[in-house]
Amino acid sequence: MSKARKRFVLYAMLSVFVLLTVLLGVINGTNYTMAAQDADRLTEVLSQNSGRFLTEESAQPGREQGQQPGQFSDQFPGGQSDQFPGGQSGQFPGGQSGQFPGQSGQGRGQQPGQDQGQQPGQFPGGTPFAPTNPESPDMQGSLRYFTARFGSDGSGSLTAYNISAVTEEEALSWAASLTKESTGWTRGSYRYRVWQDGDATLVTVIDQGRELTSCRRILIISLCGLGLGLLASFLFLHFIGKRLFAPLEEADRKQKQFITEAEKDLKVPLTVIGGAAELIEREHGPSEYTTAIHRQVRKMTGLVDDLGRQAIFEEETAPCDLSALLTELTALYRPRFAEKGMRLDAQITPDVTVTGSEELLRRIGEELLENALKFAGPQTDLSLSREGQRVRLTVTNDALLADGNYEHAFDRFTRLPNAEGVPGSGLGLAFVKDGAKTLKGRVSARAEAGRFILQLSL
Repeated sequence: MSKARKRFVLYAMLSVFVLLTVLLGVINGTNYTMAAQDADRLTEVLSQNSGRFLTEESAQPGREQGQQPGQFSDQFPGGQSDQFPGGQSGQFPGGQSGQFPGQSGQGRGQQPGQDQGQQPGQFPGGTPFAPTNPESPDMQGSLRYFTARFGSDGSGSLTAYNISAVTEEEALSWAASLTKESTGWTRGSYRYRVWQDGDATLVTVIDQGRELTSCRRILIISLCGLGLGLLASFLFLHFIGKRLFAPLEEADRKQKQFITEAEKDLKVPLTVIGGAAELIEREHGPSEYTTAIHRQVRKMTGLVDDLGRQAIFEEETAPCDLSALLTELTALYRPRFAEKGMRLDAQITPDVTVTGSEELLRRIGEELLENALKFAGPQTDLSLSREGQRVRLTVTNDALLADGNYEHAFDRFTRLPNAEGVPGSGLGLAFVKDGAKTLKGRVSARAEAGRFILQLSL
């Protein structure tokens, strides 16, 4: 996979991740907020009724004490007895009460449990499709809660207790710990409300475990959906990216092939032209024409080298055994150092690997050794070591330079004072710096006690 395709897949995956995270976060946040609002609606109803729900008798006006639901009073309005003419009581044969089978006293067309004037799909109180109906007898009967009342002297007692998860003593102690609060969650799935009733402080705690279990299930499903969505997006982007970038990768491959072939094909004629100019100078002496030829040959050679270097920077990265590569290079350069009466010593830690282009790493090593071969004194030392997560390559050589930092040595066309009279373009260390950036590393140069130290950290 090319770098461009990798970046495309990476950025697209990040976009999908952010989008799904925001969307699912809003859904779960809204779900959790609605659960909290439902719980607050229940605690508010409890706080309006001294911490408990109204009894069934008090909730249904007009029902006499002890009267069962669905049973008529002993007398009709106006004091008449519930007897038909002839002394028969208001019962049908079989002891059925005064109602027809299938009827419960509602008006025609009215659903069971529906208040007068209540629209279908609307809960008592006029709230359409309310998620939680505090007026519902089923809700009141199934809710697990307790309410504690604390006087100004600190004494407390339970005014309502409809929960089995905690004992009465634990409930009273629990409520006492919440008297300084207002409303919120406690122990994960319990919602509480604290309010004042004169000098007394009341605390109601309700169990919302069942409701929050649904929220947690939605959260788990959302996380699983997020993972599956990212996996599906990756597979889709991987395959579509392969087809999308195929023409670009083919063009890039042809460009690299052209650069490689052009570099090889141009170097040979440039070498021949330069050699012919030198031969003319030997036979007839230097002239303005041969000088111009040499100048243009050097210019063209630099352009060809730049083409080759650019191709190296764009090569694919892979794990590279830097120890083996530097061992090979030092073995090749030792005879050249010996020819000039110089010595090259190497201390290379084995099995040091880095991720990068092997050709780029080789060119960096060659530039460092070429620089030492041109400008160094009698002794040059090369060392490779691993320090934590980084790899450190150091080339140290004798040099007649003042102590200090020489970071400008990596600038293009820069030549240090000890380079006077030595042929060179001033581009070698600049290439090392560019290569280090490509490998996400850094370089430094300094002089200490007559030694010039070039250090590459990867």
